[in-house]
Amino acid sequence: MPRFDLPVEELRVYRPEVAEPADFDAFWADTLAESRALAQAPKLTRVDSPLTSVEVYDVTFSGFAGDPIGGWFIVPAGTGGPLPTIVEYNGYGGGRGLPHERLAWAASGYAYFFMDTRGQGGGWGTGGTTPDPHGTGPSAPGFMTRGIESPATYYYRRVFTDAVLAVDTVRSFDRVDAERVAVCGGSQGGGIAIAAAGLSEGLVAAMPEVPFLCQFERSVGLTDRFPYQEIVKFLSVQRDAATRVFETLAYFDGVNLAKRATAPGLFSVGLLDPVCPPSTVYAARNHWGVASGALAAQTADIVEYAFNEHEGGAAAHWLRQSAWLAERLG
Repeated sequence: MPRFDLPVEELRVYRPEVAEPADFDAFWADTLAESRALAQAPKLTRVDSPLTSVEVYDVTFSGFAGDPIGGWFIVPAGTGGPLPTIVEYNGYGGGRGLPHERLAWAASGYAYFFMDTRGQGGGWGTGGTTPDPHGTGPSAPGFMTRGIESPATYYYRRVFTDAVLAVDTVRSFDRVDAERVAVCGGSQGGGIAIAAAGLSEGLVAAMPEVPFLCQFERSVGLTDRFPYQEIVKFLSVQRDAATRVFETLAYFDGVNLAKRATAPGLFSVGLLDPVCPPSTVYAARNHWGVASGALAAQTADIVEYAFNEHEGGAAAHWLRQSAWLAERLG
C-alpha cells in the first residue's frame, strides 16, 4: 500500500474541526441513564475448562435498553483480588469467540473481561452469542448504516452503551479493583474503547489500536475500503440522506468522544492503513481529553508503525501496551 495520507509531520499536529451536536452531552447522558435504570444484576457462571492457570466465567450483563449482552470474564486462578482489570472490545464482524483465545492479560495478573458485540460474530473468528433485537429502516449490508438516519436508532448507540455498561458491570465484581479499570480494543474495538473512555468516569487508561469510527466525513471520502464504504454504498442509493446521515454520525464520532476522555491514552496507528486512514486516528488522538478539563492532548501517547497497514503493531504492540499500563499502575 503506498502512502496516501498526510505526511507524518502533519499527522502529528492534525487537529481538524469536526461537527459536534449542541446536545451531544445531553444525548449521551440521557441514553446511559435510561439503560442504567433498566439494568439487572449480571450473571456469572463458572465454565469447566482445560485452562488450569485461569478461571473462566460466562457472563451475561444488561446493555442498552436492558438487552442481555454476553462476555467472558477470566481471572488468574487462586487470586482473591481485587485486581486491576482490562475490558476489551472486538473488531468489526467478530464475536467473543472462545476463552482460550484471550489469555495474555489474565496470564499477566489482570482480571480480564471481553465483551461480545451485539449482532456480530458471523464474519470471522469463532463466533458470538449476542443478538441485536432492534429493527431499523433501509440499510446497506453490514452494521454501519443500521438505523443511521437518526441518532436514536443508530446501531452504535446500542454498542457504545453496551461498552459503558460493561465497565459498570465489571466494577461490581469482587475480583475487580473498581479504581483500576482500563479499556482497549483494535479497529472497531478501538473505536468502542474511545467511546467507553469518553463516556465512563474514573478509568485508569484507554488503549485504542488502529481505531475505526473516527472523523467519518473524511474517512468515507478518503478510503475505498469497507466498512466505511458501507456508508458510501448507502448514500449512493439514498441520495437525499447525506445531511441527516452525517448529523447522526456526529454523535458517534471518535473525535467528539475522545475530547471527553479523562484517562491517559495509548493509541497505535499504521501509517499505510487503508481501512482506518492515519489522519483519522490522529484526529481522535490529538483531541484527546481537551473537552474534559482534566487532560491535555499530549496525555494520549501514540505508537506509529511506519510500514504497517491495518494490522498496526499486531502482537508486538501488546508488549508496548503491557509496559505502558504497568508504568501507569505503578
